[in-house]
Parts: sequence; structure tokens; C-alpha cells
Amino acid sequence: MELNSNQIQEILPHRYPFLLVDKITDMEVGKWAKGIKCVSANEMQFLGHFPEKHVMPGVLIMEALAQVGAVAILSEPANRGKLAVFGGIKNCRFKQQVVPGDVLDLYCEMIDIRGAVGFGKVVAKVGDKIAAQGEISFVIT
Repeated sequence: MELNSNQIQEILPHRYPFLLVDKITDMEVGKWAKGIKCVSANEMQFLGHFPEKHVMPGVLIMEALAQVGAVAILSEPANRGKLAVFGGIKNCRFKQQVVPGDVLDLYCEMIDIRGAVGFGKVVAKVGDKIAAQGEISFVIT
């Protein structure tokens, strides 16, 4: 299952104009999703973070991963029209800088959902190298 940025925006309208996922490349609804982010220096999200150094801030990498997970959760018919609020990060590790020109492969797998709270494992890669990994939580409202 593939989704373009317009389809992602329909699922995550509350994230516009800060939608960080360019495309969902594969997904099992409610379980996991894979997406990509083509990193560009002229995006408004990067202005002010590191004006002297063009590198994608770790917080934005984690937000992109959370958005991929939110697409998986909110694609379930029972969750259509709801919001997935990013609850938190645990055991986050940043292993490689992400710079303009990189294509960031994003993966989120939901490992547990308890009522309105979901927990997932996330990995961001550039090529075959891990850029970031960790665990995230969501609250579905």
C-alpha cells in the first residue's frame, strides 16, 4: 500500500504545514508503516535550528518517524478522523547525521496498543546505515 503526500495529509491534517513524510511506501494498517523523507535544506522546518550547519535536527527525525506511525494507526477504519498525539520518546539513539540530499527511510512498528495508547519501535536509515532509532508512544483522541 502506497500513499502520496496528499493522501498522508488527509490522514494527518493537523500536521500541515509540518508534514515531514513525503511518501508511505508500504504499510500494514494498524501494525507498521514505511515511509521516506527526501531531505532538503530549504524547508522551513530547518530554518533556525542550525543556520550555520545544514543537518536535520534529531527532533525532526523523531517527528517524521512518529508521523509514519500515526499514519499506520489512523488508517484503521475505527480510527479514521481521529488524531494520534505524539506522547513521548524512550531509548532514542542518534547514530548518523542526516543532511540535505539524503533520502531518509522511516519505519515504525506498533508493538503494543492498550486502549487509546500505542507504543512503537522506530528506525530511520540513510541507505543501509541507521541514523536514529528508539521507541515512541501515541495517544489516539
